[in-house]
Amino acid sequence: MRWDFLYLKIMQELKKGSSKLLNAWAFYDWANSVYSLVITSSIFPLYFGFLFTKENPNITICGETIKATALISFVTAFAFLSVAILSPILSGIADYLGNKKRFMQFFCYLGAFSCIGLYWFTKENVAFGITCFYFGLLGFWGSLVYYNSYLADIAYTEQHDGLSAKGFSLGYVGSVVLLVICLVFILSKDGQEALNAMRLSFVFTGIWWLLFSQYTFYYLPKGNKNNNPINLSVFFNGFKELKKVKDLFFEDKVLKRFLFSFFVYSMAVQTVMLVATYFGEQEINWANSKQKTSGLIISILVIQLVAIVGAIFTSKLASKFGNIKTLIGINTIWIFICIGAFFVTEPIQFYATAGLVGLVMGGIQSLSRSTFSKLIPETKDTTSFFSFYDVAEKIGIVIGMLIYGFIDQITGSMRNSILFLVIFFAIGVLLLFRTLKVQK
Repeated sequence: MRWDFLYLKIMQELKKGSSKLLNAWAFYDWANSVYSLVITSSIFPLYFGFLFTKENPNITICGETIKATALISFVTAFAFLSVAILSPILSGIADYLGNKKRFMQFFCYLGAFSCIGLYWFTKENVAFGITCFYFGLLGFWGSLVYYNSYLADIAYTEQHDGLSAKGFSLGYVGSVVLLVICLVFILSKDGQEALNAMRLSFVFTGIWWLLFSQYTFYYLPKGNKNNNPINLSVFFNGFKELKKVKDLFFEDKVLKRFLFSFFVYSMAVQTVMLVATYFGEQEINWANSKQKTSGLIISILVIQLVAIVGAIFTSKLASKFGNIKTLIGINTIWIFICIGAFFVTEPIQFYATAGLVGLVMGGIQSLSRSTFSKLIPETKDTTSFFSFYDVAEKIGIVIGMLIYGFIDQITGSMRNSILFLVIFFAIGVLLLFRTLKVQK
């Protein structure tokens, strides 16, 4: 059989909407979601909590003393601000050149190698560890700009909700698999050996991300093919590409109003996700350190497993009631969760809250992504459109984390910060009603 015939056969199989292409795209969630679980939500916060305990919660950097959890909030905010600044510029260039897969790969590898670098994060090496933490965030969220933008390129509109939910579901399953592997190493150790096993889990995360992303990169197209030349003016042409998309974007009232509502409620959702484990570590009355470790891990596993059901169930609700109405309902549930979290002090209460968080977390993430992909017009500049989505999310996180860290720092309690997030969910609901009104 001739090689050119084989090539053509593969290309025919990977047309828009083909199952192999859709599965390859969704599999990137399997690859990169280990970062969200191991680094953002579980083992790294636990490791960080062992380094900087409730009795010794402060870090001294450049001669200044700051509460460790507040520092994490501020570094996280700075990382998201960096992504918010870089992604529109780079997405415009990627659309101009038509090679967004290369940009996605760059951020993927940056994040994965930064996870491996966290192995050397110790009390004596805080500056290096914080730097790796920063670049890990930058790599993870930077790659998602390009990953999310492929949704409109590879799938038809009626496939968006289901495919987005499938991606998140694969991510939840894959991340749980790696977490269990890491826990086998960690829970069989004590003392310093357990801390070393936690550090080793950061290496496992980076390697997992690197290896499994190759399946996605093998099948994803390079991008929307352009014949634009690569020269010194590519940077400015990227800005022109972005300006063109901005003009189209602000002409669409539904798209514009949805993005504003997403900006507000995502501010609260992402903040909760980023600080949940730190909250559980600091604010819950655990009987001892062993119960705290096992309790936090159990709650994280509950969130991940329930989120799979939440993502699939939400896509079903959206097909029946519509995306915007479903998002209004989910945001309303988030309001009650945050109010209830203010009063949570015991482990059993924390587990119950974790279950509710998981149910709405998977749904709001997958449905927000697919809703935006449905609303953007037919265009080759999908990366630039999704950069607006990404900037809204990241600027929202910057504001949310700064407010959260500020309240935590001045009041000495993360509990007060959680209650403040209710305001953002309430405003998000109101803005979604405005979007629904225009959509009709």
